[in-house]
Amino acid sequence: MPSRPQPHSLEPELAPGRPPLLHIPTPGDPRDWAAGHRDALRATVAEHGSLLVRGLGLTDPAGTGAVFRELADGLLTELETFAPRQTLADGVLSATKWPQNQQMCPHHEMSYALRFPGLMLFACLTAPAEGGATVVADSPAVLDALPADLVKRFETEGWLLTRNYNEEIGASVAEAFGTDDRAVVEDYCRANAIEFAWQPDGGLRTRQRRSAVVRHPVSGRRCWFNQVAFLNEWTIAEEVREYLLDIYGADGLPFNTCFGDGEPIGEDVVRLLNEVYEAHALREPWQPGDLLLVDNIRTAHGREPFEGPREVLVALADQVRLSDCSPTIEVTAP
Repeated sequence: MPSRPQPHSLEPELAPGRPPLLHIPTPGDPRDWAAGHRDALRATVAEHGSLLVRGLGLTDPAGTGAVFRELADGLLTELETFAPRQTLADGVLSATKWPQNQQMCPHHEMSYALRFPGLMLFACLTAPAEGGATVVADSPAVLDALPADLVKRFETEGWLLTRNYNEEIGASVAEAFGTDDRAVVEDYCRANAIEFAWQPDGGLRTRQRRSAVVRHPVSGRRCWFNQVAFLNEWTIAEEVREYLLDIYGADGLPFNTCFGDGEPIGEDVVRLLNEVYEAHALREPWQPGDLLLVDNIRTAHGREPFEGPREVLVALADQVRLSDCSPTIEVTAP
């Protein structure tokens, strides 16, 4: 049975299969409540890796942004995005535009970058009719559950992300880098250890090698931290994958992941990764007004397929540098 908190307690309910859940009484002004409980909320996230707050009554982007800013140490601008987002308020983004009938497997936001959010903030304004939960999974537990030889290979080699930017699918160069000025894009790539090559059709192809296992900069715990499965061709729905291969070819997929030495990652490995994520997944259906805080290094997050309208707002917060997380491979950048 779930442990029931006392009225006005900040002790969350802990129940198998669900993220820590904190029911709060009518808070009055959500921003004031968040400001008054900031330290307690962040301490709970540090302890458990995530926290769902229910009863805060978030209803609009402006008010949600005010709460996000009270809880964060700074909101970030997303770069190298994979799918377009809308900016709805200062630092407040729409959820990634991902087909609602497809699973978004657990991953760590911007784990392909040299700087990434340490904290993710989500708020539900409209809950879907069915499905659509934001799933979370403890990355140290996922790491411990993976075969030792597979972990060793990823620790030794890291993982390789390849991308092909075009104007037809996924984020364009301008959407991913905030500009279509080639010189600015090239400077960003050089500064962030990204190999790049402009294609004859004007598209951009990039490669970047990153650590798959890091240490949490505060707790020191080893974490499985990457997007190896999420951005791999074998996670894409079969009919979509076949279409993309037919149109773009194996080397022209919008994105794909490999072992750090460039060897393709087999379907069996991707299936195993997704099975381990599912075995450690925690989920709770969204209710309007909910707030979810996620330690982006300690905890992976994903999204279930859904039916009906769904509006979940997102903020990327608390910038962390990869170099502060004991990466297992060397990344050379100025």
